[in-house]
Amino acid sequence: MNESWIVIALGGSVLLIALLSVVQHYRRERLRAELLKNLDHHSWCYWSRARR
Repeated sequence: MNESWIVIALGGSVLLIALLSVVQHYRRERLRAELLKNLDHHSWCYWSRARR
């Protein structure tokens, strides 16, 4: 019984990390799509320089 609780806790934490990664990826893709839509916008210039 004790081992099953450890497996459930580890599985839940893995699923939580995966969920957070999916949400972060979704937000990043939305930001990327918005920036590509407005290429002449000033925030795109700051964003592209910050990544280098």
